Amino acid sequence: MRRHRFAKIVATLGPASSEPAMLEKLFAAGVDVFRLNFSHGSHEQQKNNIDNLRRLEKQYDRPITILQDLQGPKFRVGLFKNNQVKLQKGQTFRFDNNKEQGDHSRVYLPHPEIFAAAKVGDRLLIDDARTCFEVLSNNGSEIDCRHIYGKAISNNKGVNMPDTVLDVPVLTKKDEEDLAFGLANRVDYVALSFVQKASDMAYLREKVGQKAAILAKIEKPSAVEDIEGILQNSDAIMVARGDLGVEFPPQKLPSIQKTLIHKARKVGKPVIVATQMLESMIESPVATRAEATDVDAAVSSGADAVMLSGETAMGKYPLEAVRFMNEIIMEAEKDHRYKKRMKSTDAEVVCNTEGAIAQGVKAVVNAMPIVAIACFTASGGTAIRLVKERALTPVIAMTPGIHLARRLQLYWGIDAGVVADIKRFRTVTTAAVSTVKNREYGNNGDWVVVTVGVPFGHSGNTNTLRLAQIGEEGALRSS
Repeated sequence: MRRHRFAKIVATLGPASSEPAMLEKLFAAGVDVFRLNFSHGSHEQQKNNIDNLRRLEKQYDRPITILQDLQGPKFRVGLFKNNQVKLQKGQTFRFDNNKEQGDHSRVYLPHPEIFAAAKVGDRLLIDDARTCFEVLSNNGSEIDCRHIYGKAISNNKGVNMPDTVLDVPVLTKKDEEDLAFGLANRVDYVALSFVQKASDMAYLREKVGQKAAILAKIEKPSAVEDIEGILQNSDAIMVARGDLGVEFPPQKLPSIQKTLIHKARKVGKPVIVATQMLESMIESPVATRAEATDVDAAVSSGADAVMLSGETAMGKYPLEAVRFMNEIIMEAEKDHRYKKRMKSTDAEVVCNTEGAIAQGVKAVVNAMPIVAIACFTASGGTAIRLVKERALTPVIAMTPGIHLARRLQLYWGIDAGVVADIKRFRTVTTAAVSTVKNREYGNNGDWVVVTVGVPFGHSGNTNTLRLAQIGEEGALRSS
């Protein structure tokens, strides 16, 4: 089952998409990565999702990537006597540690971290920035504010502080429990919510070790500022536009998104663009023109993947949403301007054998009609380096183990699989050509680039590039 595109699709599981029959339809329609949102669902439900995906993986003999998304810290106001209060622009309002129900002048804020961090002039945003206050004073137990905009505030609404780095644990107690569950069930990526700085990801790396890859969700201004350090300490990032669009003015998001994609591409780390990509398809069988343009813009900027959230988790048309996103990506990748942008790669030049092989592959692909690049990789490094070059030729990553293959499936342009231990060069070229043909990338007479490290079985020593031609009845000619 070949994907006729380079960018990948991430779909969030939920009530609308968790049945085995629907999972199979979504996978067949184009989903490469399934996201498990641990803000919702029990461990029993998530275990059922994982088991169903692993059965589907065996059925199709293709690696399926599972992304565990940890909930992270949540900040909310307390309760009001009448459930909500209306506000007047410019009025003063107090957030305090008094547990009594709130009124038109005050409300309980059960978060000492905010009292410890809030400074005069900071913004305090309520209910996804529908209401905004400016801090006038903070004595450690009472924060007095001026109301800037918004008509009302009601029970348990969320709180954001975009101007402040909060001293909160990297993992909440719930996150710790969910992480242990995810690692025990061999999820492929763990996503950390509300990352503030590079040390947050370094801490997660210590917790996870080599059991899974780690992904930073970029949704705080401080994370945007420290993106180079975060990328250095992460395996991938997500442009999480929901909270990012709360903490930044929405008009700044397009520029921030392009900057984050550029920086991730430069260092060869996968970047997912997420949130409200086809939001209208929660209720409608057809996306809006603006949504189609939004997906196209993310793909054209070089994103590795685009993500569906509520569209597949709870929407009325999960399958239609995946199909529509698949079609948008394919149309975007046909555009000659897209091809031109991808060829002028943002990737840093690496001066080593692996980098030289990647540059050599790119030169061959530009000079000959190559249908695929078959890459034998024990660590994934060569395949990742090849797609950094954005050669617009599929990379078939042939790995010794399923866990590596699953992680590689998130990357732009990589189609990963598992091969038996290779001992002879003749076996390498035969396996490469056979895989390319079986996965419908080429036919008799087509040329394939093969990369491998000799001697075999050693990680990080790719040093050989070879051309192989698919021959009659599966035979091959090589040079």
